[in-house]
Amino acid sequence: MNQITPPPKIEIIPPSAPFSEAQRSWLNGFLAGLLSNDVAVPLSPEQGAAMLQAPAAAEDDDDAPWHDQTLPIAERMKLAEGRPLRRRMMAAMAQQDCGQCGYNCRDYSNAIADKSEARLNLCVPGGKETARMLKTLYEELDKAPAPAKAASSAPAAPAAPAVVAEPGRSRDNPAPATFVGRRLLNKKGSEKETYHIDFDLSESALDYVVGDSFGVFAKNDLGLVDQIIALLGASHTTKVNGKTLREALISDVSLSPAPDKLFELISFITGGAQREKARALAQGEDPDGDAATLDVMAALQKFSGVRPHPEAFVEALEPLQPRLYSISSSHNATPGKLSLTVDCVRYVVGKRRRLGLASTFLAERINPGEKLNVYVQKAHGFGLPQDPKTPIIMVGPGTGIAPFRAFLLDRKATGATGKNWLFFGHQRSDYDFFYADELNAMKTSGLLTRLSLAWSRDGAKKFYVQDRMREVGRELWTWLAEGAHLYICGDAKRMAKDVERALVDIVAQFGARSTDEAVAFVAELKKKGRFQQDVY
Repeated sequence: MNQITPPPKIEIIPPSAPFSEAQRSWLNGFLAGLLSNDVAVPLSPEQGAAMLQAPAAAEDDDDAPWHDQTLPIAERMKLAEGRPLRRRMMAAMAQQDCGQCGYNCRDYSNAIADKSEARLNLCVPGGKETARMLKTLYEELDKAPAPAKAASSAPAAPAAPAVVAEPGRSRDNPAPATFVGRRLLNKKGSEKETYHIDFDLSESALDYVVGDSFGVFAKNDLGLVDQIIALLGASHTTKVNGKTLREALISDVSLSPAPDKLFELISFITGGAQREKARALAQGEDPDGDAATLDVMAALQKFSGVRPHPEAFVEALEPLQPRLYSISSSHNATPGKLSLTVDCVRYVVGKRRRLGLASTFLAERINPGEKLNVYVQKAHGFGLPQDPKTPIIMVGPGTGIAPFRAFLLDRKATGATGKNWLFFGHQRSDYDFFYADELNAMKTSGLLTRLSLAWSRDGAKKFYVQDRMREVGRELWTWLAEGAHLYICGDAKRMAKDVERALVDIVAQFGARSTDEAVAFVAELKKKGRFQQDVY
């Protein structure tokens, strides 16, 4: 029997071209068919790259210019005009890549666009405005033409089974941790209330890397829950989805802010002007100028006398979302233990005191020895340099010190020899110098090479970390020229922008560059991973 010689495998797309093996195989066949009797000439690596460049640029969208936490959503959406739907969905997110949704912003938008993720309300920092925009964009999915599919005689491969993250590695599969205790970091006289919080992870055997964040599933305040039940005119023992109404409101649903679906429900069971007002609120309008202050309780008070059925009421509320905090400890230094640095949020709207969900839960509503559900959220591009000899500059005012305390503890535990420079600031040195004894001891030992402090309320003129940076700009530039990595943690809206502006000024002045060249230098630091931010 004669052996049949298989036809030669045509390699039009070279192995060096930037395609996956599956893409390269399909393109080879497709192009071979087009060329048929013509001579097929393989593409050069440069041509292969050029072929990919146009679609890649469309997908990457010039590095997503809207991916900036400091831009309001209207500006982000304007920057994304005319872009593919999934990129406009990305622009609707809060751009923090914080991981509270279980993704980064790009992957969350891709998952929604691919219809593998149906939940449009996972972006905690973006809140209602992001959820509303995603809902509007999601409606375009069904109107958009389906992408053309390549003809194939081969049967479709079965879908891969969903991968379930091990406990404690995802918001969708949390693990138990034990609350150990809390201690107040501010001294008497401070205007702030900030706690050092400790957890024991030994039961779940969770570990983490410095730079990671910690997801906490908090519970709502019992006093607030009971006031809402009273406004409903219901009994706290009423059964809802197998739980009592009180249990459901404490553990399952968010009580701030009031969601659009609640106003839709209210519009169904009221009439006249009240119905029109509820409909307007459900559509994101602000008929009375108070929409931003309406949490669930305030919404019920606004439409007093409207008493939804408890089950319909709970169904109209958003699920209770976990809250993420920067980890302020090192697994290498204290295995099985984890610490957070948490500002307690309390504020007054009208005559009513409002409470931050997780911060007050950790500050006063959970007792030592009690368990709670948690998970570790891996950092997206925020962590120590791979080379332990690399110097680092850390800018973390207020609770922004959290990951940098972790960095320093980790470098001590691992024997890293790189120099360490910390900029820390707060309101008053007498009351708000977090971890003062620790930091001074680190400085004395040589672990902390430099400690630069800024107190905004100690003098007649406010003085911030960016002001201190400018004062020591020459030395800071020298560190950067020596290859130092620079980190920022804290407020995205003002502090991070002000620090970056100061950095550009320092590079221009002491690096002998024009402003444009300094901006480009800082951008290159980011591109190379030498300038990283954990801002919120």
